[in-house]
Amino acid sequence: MSTSSATENVTGKAVAVGPIIILGAPGAGKGTQAKLIADRYNIAHISTGDLLRENVASATELGKKAKAIMERGDLVSDDLVCGMVSDRLARADCDRGFILDGFPRTTAQAKWLDQFLKSRSFAGRRLQPIVINVQVGYNQLLQRLTGRRTCPVCGRIYNVYFQPPRREGVCDFDGAPLIQRKDDSEEVISERLRSYERQSLPLVDYYRKQGRLHGVNGELPVEKVTAELISLIERLRAAND
Repeated sequence: MSTSSATENVTGKAVAVGPIIILGAPGAGKGTQAKLIADRYNIAHISTGDLLRENVASATELGKKAKAIMERGDLVSDDLVCGMVSDRLARADCDRGFILDGFPRTTAQAKWLDQFLKSRSFAGRRLQPIVINVQVGYNQLLQRLTGRRTCPVCGRIYNVYFQPPRREGVCDFDGAPLIQRKDDSEEVISERLRSYERQSLPLVDYYRKQGRLHGVNGELPVEKVTAELISLIERLRAAND
C-alpha cells in the first residue's frame, strides 16, 4: 500500500490513524519501529526522551523545572512529563494521530493519558489507543545492547553479534578503532533491563486487563516487524469502521 493510500481514503480525505502506543524494553527496537510507522502514516512520532531534551534546550517553564530536578539526580515527576506530552499533543501534526515512544512509562501516566484522550477526536473520529508491545527475549536484548560498537569518527554503529565489522574492532569505512559506551557494559545493561521489567510489568498488566494490549515478535528482522505492526494497525482500525 502506498503512503497516500495509507493516509487518505478513496475520496481523498485524510484518514484518522489515532493514537498508537509502542512499548518495549531497551534494545527492543521500538524507537526504530515508531519512526517507520510514523513515516508510513505521516503522523507525529513523539519520543519522551526527545521531548524532555527539547523542553530543557528551549528553556520552557516545564523544561526549567525538569532541568533542576535532573541536576539533583532525581527522576522527573509524572506531572511534568504529562504536562510536556499535553503541550506536544496540542500541535497540528497530531490532529490525525500520533505514535508515542517511551510514554506512558507508569500506570499513573497511562491513566492520565486515557483521561486526556476522552475528549480528543482525530479527523472527526473518537479512537482508542492501539497499544503494541514489541517483545524480545532477555538474552537477545543483552546481546543487542552490550554488542554495540560505535565509530567515533563517522558515527556508524556495529554489533559484534549481529552486524560485526569486517575487521574486529575497526570501522569498515575509515579504519578508526570502534568504542563501546560505558553505559553499554553488561553490568549497566542488566540493571537497565531489570529496572524496565519492574517498572513496565504493572503498565503491561494495566493494558492487558483492559484487553487493549497487542504483542509483536521483535526478534524478527526489522522489515518483518514493521510489516506485522502495519498489519495489526490496519486490522484494528478497520474494526472501528
